[in-house]
Amino acid sequence: MVFTFTLKYELTSDESDMDTLMESLAEEDCDDALIGVGLPGRLALEFVREAPSADDAIEGAIENVRRAVPNARLIEAALAP
Repeated sequence: MVFTFTLKYELTSDESDMDTLMESLAEEDCDDALIGVGLPGRLALEFVREAPSADDAIEGAIENVRRAVPNARLIEAALAP
């Protein structure tokens, strides 16, 4: 199944280079996400991901982001209706 969900993160000051951040996310298989950086120090990713379950999709994406941006703090995860 395909699931749409959003993950929102708070970034540390050393993660403020958006070009590097985007490259890291792409390298860690987050190329199925629309990335938003509208608020300083925040990162929002809207994923459209295929997985056996919503939990699998979200947990996999969280792990991908954790590898790409290890110091980011997850502040919200929401499954689209």
